[in-house]
Amino acid sequence: MTEPTARPEVRAGAAVLPILAGGQFLMTLDSSVMNVSIRQVAADLGTTVTGIQTAITLYTLVMASLMLTGGKIGARIGRRRAFAIGLVIYGTGSGITALAPNLGVLLFGWSFLEGVGAALILPAIVALVASNFPRDRRSAAYGLIAAASAIAVAAGPLIGGAVTTFWSWRWVFAGEVVVVIVLLFFLRRVQDAPVSKEQPRFDFFGAVLSITGLSLFVFGVLKSGTWGWVQPKPGGPTILGVSPVVWLVTGGLLIVYCFFLWEAFQERRGREPLVRPGMLRNRQLDGGLSMFFFQFLIQAGVFFTIPLFLSVVLELSAVQTGARLLPLSLALLLSALLIPRFAPGARPRLVVRLGLLSMIAGTLVLIGGIDPGANAGIVTVPLLLMGLGMGALASQLGAVTVSALPDDQSAEVGGLQNTVTNLGASIGTALVGAVLIASLTAGLSHGIQSNSAIPPEVKTQSTTYLASGVPFVSDSDLQKQLAAAGVPQSTADEIVAENSKARLAALRDALWVVAVLAVVSLFLTGLLPTEPVGRRKEDEGGPREPLEPVSTG
Repeated sequence: MTEPTARPEVRAGAAVLPILAGGQFLMTLDSSVMNVSIRQVAADLGTTVTGIQTAITLYTLVMASLMLTGGKIGARIGRRRAFAIGLVIYGTGSGITALAPNLGVLLFGWSFLEGVGAALILPAIVALVASNFPRDRRSAAYGLIAAASAIAVAAGPLIGGAVTTFWSWRWVFAGEVVVVIVLLFFLRRVQDAPVSKEQPRFDFFGAVLSITGLSLFVFGVLKSGTWGWVQPKPGGPTILGVSPVVWLVTGGLLIVYCFFLWEAFQERRGREPLVRPGMLRNRQLDGGLSMFFFQFLIQAGVFFTIPLFLSVVLELSAVQTGARLLPLSLALLLSALLIPRFAPGARPRLVVRLGLLSMIAGTLVLIGGIDPGANAGIVTVPLLLMGLGMGALASQLGAVTVSALPDDQSAEVGGLQNTVTNLGASIGTALVGAVLIASLTAGLSHGIQSNSAIPPEVKTQSTTYLASGVPFVSDSDLQKQLAAAGVPQSTADEIVAENSKARLAALRDALWVVAVLAVVSLFLTGLLPTEPVGRRKEDEGGPREPLEPVSTG
């Protein structure tokens, strides 16, 4: 008796899932690798921690600002073609990054080209899952795609740390080129999502508004640490007597507001907008997107500050830094995978609230543990708590957003989700980094001026030097810089001591921002559903209940 053959869609799904999951893994890997290698990359390229912070921020900003546009391009040219073009652009960026001789080339290869490639790839993944998996297997496929992202978060610090320590961080990006080639080779197995024969006019003006508004806003937040929020810092640029930051942030928000007005106007005229404003009147979708934004904002802040504490303050190697981040990565992965498996009937609102409380607790424990005598062991328990909280959010939010609207709008929902997650990551890195540098500058300046052991002429010189911001450097690196500048050893020791105190205070201030943001996000959890989103009347054979009316006006 012959065995029954597998259904075609099952065979296709088994072949397609590794390709789509591989693309998701690749997109997530970059940031986690870069975070543990900040010190080494900065030294190799002759830049500072602030320079690498800029690269990380711009990478996620390019993705966020182009995600809606990338999704619409994929809908016009075909999702598989958009995926392929995105991979080519991404691979080119990875190759340029691997060979980058300075920060400028890194910004072009990593922050820009890889960001553009990701903006085409990520929306395509959402649509290709829908076209390659039957409805009853689609949720599981989305879950495995999310798991690939969680695995990248877990593996990234170790991969990046090991490669950076024993070889060079450049080999990570060279390896990405190889992965891109492999994905392109197997991409023909993926069934393309259907493309509408009627091609509506592309909303170029809406794309320009969204890209410009988001870019101005995030760039303003990024520069706030060195330019000042409203009052300009000494020697910094001014526009009509105030810092350019207030103009950038205000102007960016106004342009984003105009973008939504324009999109509503397009929808009323019967044209195809980049995003339908009516979708954002869905309470469940709003709740899921809000939580995604805060999850990635907080996650970016944590992954930026803690590696700095380990690699700069404690001067651990990149592989040691990656190993110390493992508790967070593993807790996140286990929490994200096990909660849906063992508590499928859990209430999303309750799970997310418990997750946020765990993240807040972990941040507060870490703030209390950072002191001059702290060692690397103090991060273990806080990272476990943070990882459990992040994983709890990850276990719920994807299902909340995907199920908020009908399946035929899943690609648009995916575009919005990728936009807010990358926007959250971009703002999180920019804001936490700005607070870190501003606090370090103020703390070191005050410490030097109040230290009687430091000569008056050095105090005068430091006022000018510190006006534009202080680089976040280790004690050994600062000692070398002061020796090269001819500063006497006794004075150098005092400056290093003051820098060490200011550096710890700056890290605590940055983590306080993370804690406050997590508390603020608790107020928005009321938008989340109280019942499991997978348990609907349609599962019992009855008609589907509307989740929330969506106005199209």
